[in-house]
Amino acid sequence: MPPGGWYQPIPQPQPGWYGKPLASWGSRAAAWFIDVMILLVPVIVLTVAVVAAAAGSDTGAWVTGVLGFFTYLIALLLYAPLLMMREGEHNGQTLGKQALDIRVVRNSGEPMGFGWACLREIVVKGLLVGFASSVIPFLPWLLDNLWPLWDSENRAVHDMIVSTHVVHT
Repeated sequence: MPPGGWYQPIPQPQPGWYGKPLASWGSRAAAWFIDVMILLVPVIVLTVAVVAAAAGSDTGAWVTGVLGFFTYLIALLLYAPLLMMREGEHNGQTLGKQALDIRVVRNSGEPMGFGWACLREIVVKGLLVGFASSVIPFLPWLLDNLWPLWDSENRAVHDMIVSTHVVHT
């Protein structure tokens, strides 16, 4: 008779992530901070340009400010998707993630394309979490960013929605 009786359950595979090692919350937060600092540089340059133009003329500063704002808004929206869609070893990486050797990977194993990066960064993180944060100020954004602290796979809510993981390269 086998130990423990006649019935021996067959071990079942445990659900979970079986890919590369998962990135910690700290490395994700540090990559976000680096990306924010990179995106802050154009704001400073734009502000200096508008102030300098305002010193010279009234209408030139206004036009420069408006054009600069829209240019920056487009760059802000496209920063992550354009960098994350790169081919090869930097696929799934913004400059902040690249500096910390982490990347976003799709659960299917397919590379991050422009459409998937836009879905993750603009639609889910920007519009969905942003809209929810306008209804309930700050809380949805805070929960989304802190969720990896208690999730067994270090995933944020936006990662769960678009089926991605953030891993070490």
